[in-house]
Amino acid sequence: MKNVIPVLTVVLAILVIWYGSAVMLNKQWVLDQAARQDRVLTTPELIAETWAQDKPKLPAPHQVALELWDTVAMKKPTSKRSLVYHAWVTMSATVLGFGLGTLLGFALAVGIVYNRVMDKSVMPWVIASQTIPILAIAPMIIVVLNAIGISGLLPKAMISMYLSFFPVVVGMVKGLRSPDAMQLDQMRTWSATRAQEFWRLRLPASMPYLFASMKIAMAASLVGAIVGELPTGAVAGLGARLLAGSYYGQTIQIWSALLMAAALAAALVGLIGLIQRITLKRMGMA
Repeated sequence: MKNVIPVLTVVLAILVIWYGSAVMLNKQWVLDQAARQDRVLTTPELIAETWAQDKPKLPAPHQVALELWDTVAMKKPTSKRSLVYHAWVTMSATVLGFGLGTLLGFALAVGIVYNRVMDKSVMPWVIASQTIPILAIAPMIIVVLNAIGISGLLPKAMISMYLSFFPVVVGMVKGLRSPDAMQLDQMRTWSATRAQEFWRLRLPASMPYLFASMKIAMAASLVGAIVGELPTGAVAGLGARLLAGSYYGQTIQIWSALLMAAALAAALVGLIGLIQRITLKRMGMA
């Protein structure tokens, strides 16, 4: 109960601010409509109408909740009007991109730790790669891959990989270098090979860093998948849902897609957290 009360307090505060902001942002349209009809609105009527617009500047929480209920619970998961369907399309690219990014980041981290040339040459380029805005590079990736006949899931996964490999590289480099000099000297005293040093000391020591970086990478991968859906004119995916909502001024649809994306990210990161607890417990680190 002690843990629930602070969470409920924050949620309540967010709802109060959200409802208040909806009134402030939507009231001008209501006042203009009332003036055209020579109506005088009472305060309760004004508030009620700001929370009931079809295309509000900021939808009220209950409007978003009703849209989520309609598109999640009331539609078949295979329907193209279902947010579950769109979330599945985005999640497919997210998970593939995350997997590729994790493998790439892991391989680069091992090379950087064990090879001085890579440490001095590759690491600066890894850091520099993240200074390029993803909105600028995403269309380039899609155009290049389409030119060689690659389309569909893989281009979006490549964009996700581009965003997700960086935290894995940084986290794993830190983790693989976390054993202190005394532990490394002890391994040399036992005449351990570099492979034994890696598998018996460096890799186990890096596990907390790996899982922490994977959580960040998963969230970044989801952003990459959504961004990858925007310049392609995709008809499926949460990015396509956001794009369609922006074209037709359907702000309720936009907000429901945003909340669905947030829920998807929370579920995927939570899954990594569960695997982390199980893994570290089996290793005696939790």
